[in-house]
Amino acid sequence: MAKDRSQREDYSAPLRRLLIGLVCLCLAAIFLVWRIDSPRVERFRAQLVNTVVPNMDWAMVPVTATVNLFRDFQSYQRLSEQNQELRSELRQMRAWKEAALQLEQENARLLDLNNVRLDPKLTYITGVVMADSGSPFRQSVILNIGARDGIQDGWAAMDGIGLVGRISGTGQDTARVILLTDAASAVPATIQPSGQTVLVTGDNSAAPVLDFLENPDLIRPGDRVITSGDGSVFPPGLLIGQVTEDRTGRKRVRLSADYERLEFLRVLRHQGSEVIKEPGGLVVPAPDATVPLPRPQNLAPEALSASEGESNG
Repeated sequence: MAKDRSQREDYSAPLRRLLIGLVCLCLAAIFLVWRIDSPRVERFRAQLVNTVVPNMDWAMVPVTATVNLFRDFQSYQRLSEQNQELRSELRQMRAWKEAALQLEQENARLLDLNNVRLDPKLTYITGVVMADSGSPFRQSVILNIGARDGIQDGWAAMDGIGLVGRISGTGQDTARVILLTDAASAVPATIQPSGQTVLVTGDNSAAPVLDFLENPDLIRPGDRVITSGDGSVFPPGLLIGQVTEDRTGRKRVRLSADYERLEFLRVLRHQGSEVIKEPGGLVVPAPDATVPLPRPQNLAPEALSASEGESNG
């Protein structure tokens, strides 16, 4: 066995040297042929290329496929990165859109608050809603204004469109507003154009009930409901909402105030209506008898003396 191994090693070394020599000779011959500048050699090179290169297409197919796959992978990676960037920009745009919508709504409410035309005798102070009752239909809210701002119990609170409720409890820095939807709320109101006086009573639903109707047949859905000012609870003429009917046919009020977005409320400083105790208070007071009446300017002296004599008589 040792002899066979030694014989194989003796043959392998010369064969390896021979193969290396042949390869070197072939490379040298190819280099020389490729470098010789002769028409015959040029024709030989062209014929060799035309013969060998087309037959090597099968060998270039895997290389070409690998290169295309690598390029496609790079393109897919770039598309993935661009997709991630676009998604990030889209999230930012959605956040900016939400912020813009909130600012637009807040701006609209503030403009409504500034453009509401009320009784010039009424002054107001605007507060920010800090918290609410947390129920689906909010019955009360907390404002960031209180006794230090002169807020008193019973004053009306409005948003940019209609009446929201009344002040019920004040602290030094906060005040609580009972909404019209609360079961403890009852507001005297007038229905236009019929002029009937009703009571808007809350029942913890989104639409308060109209109670004590004199003639329900004269009331139609869509009629305006405003405060009547009876009992000096609220100033007269404040918009509450419009008449509507529920499934049972009961008359209710669709409130004009947006209870789902109560952020700013206007509290009206209402000191109550002036009470007239005597019927004569409605009439202009008569002039005092001790004050001399003005003398006519265009009368003759005889007529003037006659009129003075009649007054003395």
